[in-house]
Amino acid sequence: MPSECFETANFESLFRSFDPEVQFQYFRSFRRVRISFRDALAAAEARLRLHKTDFNGKEMRLYFPQSVHIGSPRLEPPKPEKQFLISPPASPPVGWEQSQDATPVINYDLLCAISKLGPGEKYELHTATPTTPSVVVHVCEDEHADSSAATDSDQEDKPCSPRPKIIQTRRPDFTPRVEQ
Repeated sequence: MPSECFETANFESLFRSFDPEVQFQYFRSFRRVRISFRDALAAAEARLRLHKTDFNGKEMRLYFPQSVHIGSPRLEPPKPEKQFLISPPASPPVGWEQSQDATPVINYDLLCAISKLGPGEKYELHTATPTTPSVVVHVCEDEHADSSAATDSDQEDKPCSPRPKIIQTRRPDFTPRVEQ
């Protein structure tokens, strides 16, 4: 509703002609008015005659509220057979059986091919098609591996190479703009 409706008695007089005891609730922030009639027939007649009519240069739209009919005034708890889906029960429901997990699928050909790869080599898992890319595994070189056979005690004496420092990306310079 336009803001002019909230300040005029002419608006209320339109609806009081259908029911003299009509009540108005103004919701300014929503630009809406709730009009409560004592009788449903008076409300229906008001809607039939005033829906999409002009008031102070604006079109009025009248709607009936949606009514929710609940069988009982109190909210009922869910039926017991569905409660185990809401939260875990203290014990499983009657007739419940644990499902067996499927055995994992292990691709032994793939594991064998990867184990045969040496540092710096690559293995193509999936060849490229016109619609899909290829999938290639590259085996990285081990930084700590030595060509001579070293024992564990020798490797403990050598210092580990430091991790490379991650350099932060610099934020671009901020130039304020005035947009009009």
